[in-house]
Amino acid sequence: MTATLALTIGLAVIIGVSLGLLGGGGSILAVPLLVYVADLPAKEAIATSLLVVGATSAVGVIPHARANRVRWRTGLIFGFAGMTGAYAGGRLAEFIPAAFLLTGFAVMMLATATAMIRGRRATEGKPVPHELPVLRVILDGIVVGLITGLVGAGGGFLVVPALALLGGLPMPVAVGTSLVIIAMKSFAGLAGYLSSVHINWGLALAVTAAAVIGSFLGGRLAGRIPADLLRKAFGWFVVVMGVFVLGQQLPEELRTNPLLWTGVVVAAAIAVAVNLLRGRRKPAPRSQPLAPTPVRSSSHH
Repeated sequence: MTATLALTIGLAVIIGVSLGLLGGGGSILAVPLLVYVADLPAKEAIATSLLVVGATSAVGVIPHARANRVRWRTGLIFGFAGMTGAYAGGRLAEFIPAAFLLTGFAVMMLATATAMIRGRRATEGKPVPHELPVLRVILDGIVVGLITGLVGAGGGFLVVPALALLGGLPMPVAVGTSLVIIAMKSFAGLAGYLSSVHINWGLALAVTAAAVIGSFLGGRLAGRIPADLLRKAFGWFVVVMGVFVLGQQLPEELRTNPLLWTGVVVAAAIAVAVNLLRGRRKPAPRSQPLAPTPVRSSSHH
């Protein structure tokens, strides 16, 4: 029991490192950690992960705010919209079987991992409005919030791409802003769960403390590791975790069938390879900034 607790707390540091570095990924690690290492029931693990991720994100905002890497208006609007969705998701989860929640969580892990491995489309040549469109922010916030409340996912890997793609925020600003949103949505989702789920507060606080320490480590490492390399490496890790969680939901006859697992691994590898190839073809639009050069030459006439 002590060894399990020590392992759980040690691995919780990685949750904080992920949040500090990437502005997300905490819940993708926290739920499997609490279910398969700490041996918590699925719904208790999801509720506990919301506490851990919410508190760690709130603390992680501090260094980003000091460095002016937070868009407060965008973050607060997205966060409040997300809180309504997250609270509704937390209440709805009471009526959904735990196996369905974990399966949905695993599918979301694979989807977000694929997006991470593909990377972001280049939008560097175009001027970007300072704040993001309010209606789109509200709609995205509600949808991401609903997922947060249902499956205990803080939504960082949904929020960061939304901020970076929707409004073209620089990656460090998207990460800092996402931590505000994740903290708000996680606490709202937790409030929804507390009406029906009991939390082991001693374990939850120990895991949260370890994750907070990890977030400081992640913040220090953030500027030293290339963001693209980090995102892709973590994406591959999440693919493995997602396949594992999905496998745990299968009936025992299928779970122990090596042919099925071989097929799953091959299918996952093909899907990721296809998306990687697509991602490599997308840098072509970078040649567009060269177009204005003929205009300059025409000004001499």
